[in-house]
Amino acid sequence: MASQSADPTLAEVMARLEAVIASRLGGDPAASYTARLLADPALAAKKMGEEAIETVIAAVRNDPTALAAESADLIYHWLVLLASRGVSTGAVAAALAAREGVSGHAEKAARKS
Repeated sequence: MASQSADPTLAEVMARLEAVIASRLGGDPAASYTARLLADPALAAKKMGEEAIETVIAAVRNDPTALAAESADLIYHWLVLLASRGVSTGAVAAALAAREGVSGHAEKAARKS
């Protein structure tokens, strides 16, 4: 996907990507990789897991170029997985916002109860 500005923000690129993914919902899985993933949430989850592992490997190897590329793959697959299960990025943002200002230890402990 080509950049729309000289220095786009991650939020801008993600918004465009999210729109493209939404346009593939109900599309022909034989004609579109995204439509195939959207039609099979288990496959979308598997692919996201693979990309997460590749992202971790790039980080451990201290390879900034690979880390950026694998992170892009991870974000794409994460957005597809969310869409395949009908979860909006707004719901994710709300979950993050609810955790703002809360200690990570306290938040994790609260989830256990």
